[in-house]
Amino acid sequence: MLIVLIRIGDALRILNQDFGPLFYKGWYHFFYQYNPNAAVWGDIVWGHAVSKDLIHWLHLPLAMVADQWYDANGVWTGSATILHDGKIVMLYTGSTVEAVQVQNLAYPADHSDPFLTHWVKYPRNPVLVPPPGIDDKDFRDPTTAWINKTGIALIYDTKDFINYEKLDGLLHTVPGTGMWECVDFFPVSKTEENGLDTSINGPGVKHVVKVSLDDDRHDYHAIGTYHEKNGTWIPDQPEIDAGIGVRYDYGIYYAAKTFYDQNKNRRVLWGWIGESDSEAADMKKGWASVQGIPRTILFDKKTGTNLLQWPVEEIESLRLKGNEFNQVTVQAGSVVPLDVGSAAQLDIIAEFEIDKEALEKATGSNVTFSCETSGGAAERGAFGPFGLLVLADKCLSEQTSVYFYITKGSDGNLRTFFCNDQSRSSAASDVDKQIYGSFVPVQKGENLSFRILVDHSIIESFAQGGRTVITSRVYPTKAIYGAAKVFVFNNATAASVTASLKIWQMNSAFTQPYPTDKKL
Repeated sequence: MLIVLIRIGDALRILNQDFGPLFYKGWYHFFYQYNPNAAVWGDIVWGHAVSKDLIHWLHLPLAMVADQWYDANGVWTGSATILHDGKIVMLYTGSTVEAVQVQNLAYPADHSDPFLTHWVKYPRNPVLVPPPGIDDKDFRDPTTAWINKTGIALIYDTKDFINYEKLDGLLHTVPGTGMWECVDFFPVSKTEENGLDTSINGPGVKHVVKVSLDDDRHDYHAIGTYHEKNGTWIPDQPEIDAGIGVRYDYGIYYAAKTFYDQNKNRRVLWGWIGESDSEAADMKKGWASVQGIPRTILFDKKTGTNLLQWPVEEIESLRLKGNEFNQVTVQAGSVVPLDVGSAAQLDIIAEFEIDKEALEKATGSNVTFSCETSGGAAERGAFGPFGLLVLADKCLSEQTSVYFYITKGSDGNLRTFFCNDQSRSSAASDVDKQIYGSFVPVQKGENLSFRILVDHSIIESFAQGGRTVITSRVYPTKAIYGAAKVFVFNNATAASVTASLKIWQMNSAFTQPYPTDKKL
């Protein structure tokens, strides 16, 4: 795999975003792969939308279409870079008439246009072709490429985005991780609560390498130190290196990329939520796949080993009626309905306290637990599962469970898992119903907490401030619109749970078509 890090002069400044999100002249821009002809892969061009707040979007005309020999088989993913003079260049992958993947350059036709409506392709494209050892069909996603079964990160140097020189040495390599897609590389502050521009480095800075593994379609990241002098990155914990350790999201979330938002001094993460129903169902409904709610991303100063993901603050502008439930006692083996009206679109903040005396008295064991291989929310243990049932109908024949599960080892140590059970999410038979989840670190003195965004068929869940995140794509047939309900449950056998919740109904984030008169 190959990272193309763009060095301008002596300063490293990469705003390399998959699909090229950026903030320019008061507008957030989002570019995306789009097939205008069908709800399946093929005929890929670039869609384009803009927003003032990352929530309400205005669709613009297509940014780029497949109209040249070097992108005749598709205008694929790209990366936007804002240069020192404020101008923008876009490096993108084109699939040539012979289906060779090459890298091409494009730039706005009019930099004074805040919508960046029209784009011009560089007349001498392509600017990069597959180097020796890289397959013609495995050289895509600027900033990324790959080779065989070992992830290898290289650095290219350029001063003009037209001429490139591959530098000696490797940024990083991880054997056995297969093909890397949509690589991201960015700094996080160890001391501050804001995001960092991509060019920042220094004593209080860590660097994140993120990879999307084509083999399993998951996004992994690792935290480490970037050494500018020799262009290498060293992970803090090699045992959880990129591609073999921690994931951004333990659900259906892929090809994520960040960008530095200079408008609010934050780093924003985008991710693609694919479908888990059948292709025939996608064709019938006429569309497929969505983007997740943008998330801020920070270094977790408490653990020193995690990232924190959290929905951007603008999502709170969609909150409508709110309900608060304080100190709700949920006995072992019980389910309690929460009357919030329609529960198809919700923002939920929940905190749980489990019976500490029961935890202390319990005898530990060497039995291991995994969300994915467990029996889901129906499998009862001494201290879990407990949490919420969302997108549930009144009879609980359909429900998606978001929950904690605590185990106690023979050494007396507690381990907490955060899971999402889709096994009863839909009466439909042609949908995936996996159980997602992973371990979540819990610091001494912390109560267990999570936040859930529910949006009809999307559930995005953030545990312990965003240390562990799960996105689910579900297809309820009964728990829809006004028939959707929410419940708090405790299926543990040995402990009661006390829950405190704030639940808001949410408005829709309506999008607009492009106005022909351009008046907003």
